[in-house]
Amino acid sequence: MSELGLGTPVTELKGVGAALGEKLHRLGIEDARDLLLHFPFRWEDYSQIAKISAMKPGLVSIGGKIEQVAARWARTRKLHILEAVISDDSGSIKAIWFNQPYLKAKLVPGTPVVLSGKLEFRNNDFALQAPTIEFTSELAQAKIVPIYPETQGITSRQLTQLIGQILPLVNQLSDDLPPSIREDYKLIDFKVAIQTLHQPESTKQLISARHRLAFEELFFIMACGLIIKSEMAAEPAQSIAFDQALAQSFVQKLGFKLTDAQRLAAWAVLKDLAKDSPMHRLLEGDVGSGKTVVAALAALMASANGYQTAIMVPTEVLANQHAKNLAPLFDHFGYRLALVAGRQTTSLRRELQTKLADGSINIVVGTQALLTNELKFQRLGLVVIDEQHRFGVEQRQLLKQKAGYLPHLLTMTATPIPRTLALAVYGDLDISIINELPPGRIPVQTKVISEGQRQSVYAQVETEITQGRQVYVVCPLINDSDVLGAKSVLAEAQRLRQGPLGHRRITVIHGRMKSEAKNQIMADFASGQIDILVATSLIEVGLDVPNASVIIIEAAERYGLATLH
Repeated sequence: MSELGLGTPVTELKGVGAALGEKLHRLGIEDARDLLLHFPFRWEDYSQIAKISAMKPGLVSIGGKIEQVAARWARTRKLHILEAVISDDSGSIKAIWFNQPYLKAKLVPGTPVVLSGKLEFRNNDFALQAPTIEFTSELAQAKIVPIYPETQGITSRQLTQLIGQILPLVNQLSDDLPPSIREDYKLIDFKVAIQTLHQPESTKQLISARHRLAFEELFFIMACGLIIKSEMAAEPAQSIAFDQALAQSFVQKLGFKLTDAQRLAAWAVLKDLAKDSPMHRLLEGDVGSGKTVVAALAALMASANGYQTAIMVPTEVLANQHAKNLAPLFDHFGYRLALVAGRQTTSLRRELQTKLADGSINIVVGTQALLTNELKFQRLGLVVIDEQHRFGVEQRQLLKQKAGYLPHLLTMTATPIPRTLALAVYGDLDISIINELPPGRIPVQTKVISEGQRQSVYAQVETEITQGRQVYVVCPLINDSDVLGAKSVLAEAQRLRQGPLGHRRITVIHGRMKSEAKNQIMADFASGQIDILVATSLIEVGLDVPNASVIIIEAAERYGLATLH
């Protein structure tokens, strides 16, 4: 075998044949460099072994011996369940693996093992859920074990062995951070960081390595953002002049006063629109802070200058809501807003295409349907993207290309982003923050409720509905799952109908429904014809039903921060 280098194909490594090479290919690993830069996503610290009797729910590591092993198939015959009882001198605990029948041959009663995984309470019992397993004879060499992103047919242990073959090649890697940056921020050497990620000797060393690589990633994201920003500033754009009388008339038509934060954000946007370089601004504000009003004012100003606006949102339900709320406002000023949805009739779609192309439609609201090649704009001057974290760079670029030049871009998000992080992630954007809510808003109360307090929650729901209010119940799944074990929309709705809230009007909504059905359900909920709406996270993005006063989120730990917010 020839001398190994960073460009050596993984198929030339010891123990890698065509089959394993294909599995590595699925992970994006083609050569030795790819393998070295395939980082663990977590590490199991086997130096911190807990007594079984002292374990608490969460991530734990235990040492003991195998007492019993049992395997069975779930009733669907699609799920294999393997259970083992592990004991130490303080007690015993059950460990469960799903669809790993090959493990049974290795789990021999009496064998000493160390397990690491999540201890959860399910089906009235505590158990380790799909823990990693190490045989104690191997622990002397690996107290902190890396766990890698895997694919079917390849394990973290195999990846560890393969990486061990080429780890000396870290000396051939180059450090892209300037020495002055490394010195100023006291960062460890890049090569040392890579080696540490794969073979950490201590938690402290591992923290330094992760800090080094995280810093580098954010540094280059910010650098790229600044380069993009400077390049965009050099691009020509269509200047949209500010009309003070029109802006004042718009605010008067709203029927309420703008907050100071809204006025500041709106003025920043309007000043950007008047420039001959394209606006590229992120508008961040909490739910209900009034971001849409700022966007509507910008769209009105574009219309007055003879330019069209495209407002792109993540879901058809939200697109319908925007169209319903904004169309009357623009009609008052003589401008037409239209809705583009995925399942419109062919004749209606053709009519929209014609009127967009000839400029008869001033503002268009839609989902990714706005990206289709059939839609042509006469003079696209402004693009507004709601919940911008849900759209990729390529999708935003497609909308820009429709204008033939760079239109002004206003993106909005309700996700609470610390300013430093926002500058790193959205370095190519200027940032405006609406940091206050309109007066009269009741503060939102957020509570974590245990299973034993569920009946008190239902009592509160009953009180709210009796007072004329409505309730959301959000579940992570549509149907029950033997594997995930989380609550589903369909099962939870049925349980509520058969329980203490069964006399209330309960309806479900989820992403597999047709658009017409979803829109009708949301319309019924908004008009007060539904008391409890059981839904997936479909309802997360900006839906406006002021009469809904309670949201119950089942299995909240399964959602990310943006979704929960």
